[in-house]
Amino acid sequence: MIDIDLNSLSLDELKRLQKDVNKAVEGYEVRKRQDAFAAAEAAAREMGYTLAELTGASKKKFKSASVPMYRHPENADQTWSGRGRQPDWMKEALAAGKSKDDFLINA
Repeated sequence: MIDIDLNSLSLDELKRLQKDVNKAVEGYEVRKRQDAFAAAEAAAREMGYTLAELTGASKKKFKSASVPMYRHPENADQTWSGRGRQPDWMKEALAAGKSKDDFLINA
């Protein structure tokens, strides 16, 4: 494992490191899930079945993540696609008289 002196890093370097670690964790989880699915599918094929036949499920297509439309003005890591539950920072800004348009990413 790499030894990193976190106290010597600037805020920008820490944020970049945090983003890189989050991406690595997500990628790892996706790869492990795909490996497990492939192993289960191969075991089912060896027995003459498909995984869908054994589980009674059809292959589902995963939805792609919604593209963020709004970004928190002070914390760029906080975004919202405009779908689903409104985040607290957006509710607070709207209550303070701001408009959703103030937070548009491609404005």
